[in-house]
Amino acid sequence: MPWNDWIRTVEVEPSLYAADFGHLADQIDVLMRAGVRIFHFDVGDGHFIEPITIGPIVLESISKQIHDAGGHVDCHLMTEHPEKHFSAIAEAGGDSVTVHYEACDDLPAVIRAARVHELQVGLAFKPETSAAYAAHAALASRVDLVLCMSIEPGYSGQEFMPEAYERIRTTRSLLPPDVPVQVDGGIGPENIRAVRDAGATLFVAGSSIFGREDLPRAYRRLLQELA
Repeated sequence: MPWNDWIRTVEVEPSLYAADFGHLADQIDVLMRAGVRIFHFDVGDGHFIEPITIGPIVLESISKQIHDAGGHVDCHLMTEHPEKHFSAIAEAGGDSVTVHYEACDDLPAVIRAARVHELQVGLAFKPETSAAYAAHAALASRVDLVLCMSIEPGYSGQEFMPEAYERIRTTRSLLPPDVPVQVDGGIGPENIRAVRDAGATLFVAGSSIFGREDLPRAYRRLLQELA
């Protein structure tokens, strides 16, 4: 199913990297009851980024729950050689993979490999990477979305980089309207509206949801800022 069929004008994606893994199924359940339809699932290999994060085993344990409730799992691969993980991600129930511009020596080949597994494909880029270069690569490779990182990828809980606004605007201006711009890092009630105004329609939120006692309320607060 294409990305644009998933999106209801705008989408706030809770980042499961910031969740309480002792209560993961319960947290997913309460958020889906609150209206969440897309969850962000970070995969880190300890090489492209410093931390080693969750992988296909955890994905397999939650994907059926999410799919049965009408949701999708958006997998962000912060890894070297991301194509090596596509088969495992697809088998575990991932719906999409976002790979990093900086990690792909042959981006068109990586995109083709993801399509073989019937995965939607996004292209992410780090703060130091030119938004114009990333957007042109995304156009040439015909990806389904572009992810503008507003923090240095790796650890949850970092502060939003203000210079990201200009990179979001540049990215949005260079892409066709049917390619959504996603933003990940430091998203909260204090900046989500400005991020939307810069051109984003997909907002990844970790600690601003999972760092709160009332998860549905935290999620709805972000939506209210976008209303």
